[in-house]
Amino acid sequence: KHRNIAIELVLSDQTQDLLRRDADIAVRMVRPKQEALVARKIGRIALGLFAHRRYLERHGTPKSLAAVTEHALIGFDKETAVVRALRGMGLTLTRDMFALRCDADLAQLAALRAGYGLGVCQLGIAQRDPELMQVLPGAFRYELDMWLVMHKDLRNIRRMRLLFDHLAARLTDRCGQYTR
Repeated sequence: KHRNIAIELVLSDQTQDLLRRDADIAVRMVRPKQEALVARKIGRIALGLFAHRRYLERHGTPKSLAAVTEHALIGFDKETAVVRALRGMGLTLTRDMFALRCDADLAQLAALRAGYGLGVCQLGIAQRDPELMQVLPGAFRYELDMWLVMHKDLRNIRRMRLLFDHLAARLTDRCGQYTR
């Protein structure tokens, strides 16, 4: 739509510093607190617990959240908001419980697809792969807020505002699909 806009995509779970202009626009799963940033809530992303069909055929499907810890778990190296939310659901996980620890969502997804174990995944992503099976859908579901953020000094630059508005519209559409 706007051919002169160049996109540099940084896929990272680390929060880029928009105040230092490490990035112009960011998608965040937490609301920013800095006053110098403009943020628009896009929606909510639903997460579930998944495993590859082959893994479940070999190891069985856990019947409760407590039984999840008896499986090879794919998870975090550093504590995240999701981990704190799991504690609120009665599932206390520590770093040492994971057979595979990685803070990169894409690496965790690759491990799920490889049949390494059980792990958390966005429903919208997992539903596109028929080999990924949701585990304990009634007992485990968590939603994260999605925010689109940029430095307030950029909102008056036409190309930045156009891109921000375009991303907001497309991501809002996607959020609606992800929470079904």
